[in-house]
Amino acid sequence: MTVKHTCCVYLGEDLARYGFGNDHPFGPMRHDVFKNAFYQQNLEMLVDVLSPETCTQETLELFHDHAYIEKVKAQSRNGIGYLDQGDTPAFIGMYEAASTVAGSVCNAIDRVMRNEYKRAFIPIAGLHHARRHIAAGFCVVNDCGIAIEYLRSAHDVKTIAYVDIDAHHGDGVFYSFEDDPELIFADLHEDGRLLYPGTGDITETGRGEAKGTKLNIPMPPQADNHLFMQVWPKVEAFLEKRNPDFILVQCGADSIEGDPITHMAYTEAAHAHAIMRLCKLAEKTCNGKLVAMGGGGYNHDNIARTWTAVVKAMAETR
Repeated sequence: MTVKHTCCVYLGEDLARYGFGNDHPFGPMRHDVFKNAFYQQNLEMLVDVLSPETCTQETLELFHDHAYIEKVKAQSRNGIGYLDQGDTPAFIGMYEAASTVAGSVCNAIDRVMRNEYKRAFIPIAGLHHARRHIAAGFCVVNDCGIAIEYLRSAHDVKTIAYVDIDAHHGDGVFYSFEDDPELIFADLHEDGRLLYPGTGDITETGRGEAKGTKLNIPMPPQADNHLFMQVWPKVEAFLEKRNPDFILVQCGADSIEGDPITHMAYTEAAHAHAIMRLCKLAEKTCNGKLVAMGGGGYNHDNIARTWTAVVKAMAETR
């Protein structure tokens, strides 16, 4: 295909298949409400639209244990039971669906690293709770963790920044790289004393040689744009001091006011501001290299407004 723009967005039914049914908060309509809003706002005039891609089991196992991926494959065939203690049900075809989420993120990384694009957005991605050996919080695989390992193994990228503004703490990323000094981690989330997964205290700054390379900022319930804008400069200063070679962003829409399972009160303007500022930071530190993932969000109107605001900010920031 001919590259027309500096930013690309992944859309397609293969990506929409990652979901746990219409009665589950993480259902298949999340993709479609974003897609509909995307085209209603004519955003295809600002970005290139790409089809989802799948990845190999070998790529999944850059982050996940082999035994765990074999378990996912087995339960994917019958769709019976749970992959964790009761949050993440198996569904038929989940292995293929999860491979498409991770594959699309890795394909975006390849394109950005080849300088085909500066930025990319994958809406059904940012599954930040899964650990190396188990699912968690609606996350069969952790495409964020896979992305970090893929950047290193496929592209020899050293210092990677991971930024997370989902309402839930990105525990699957944090604890998997807690002792990794080259993974720069910054996470604004609802206070873990009040919301799953109950982690991400301000005192959690990394372990061993990585101490000081992780920033957790718990936000109080009903935190609004004003508080977000007060806190955000701390994130920028933290990242800029460490000069990342690539930026990954998880921009969950569940921190927007009105989400049914969280208690935050941002509007989409908070996400647009964060993305705009991260794009500018990427231009300064790593020739613009940034990949964003949709993350959580269980109010369909919020998903539509927030992710389109994210895409617009990615497309228009210079």
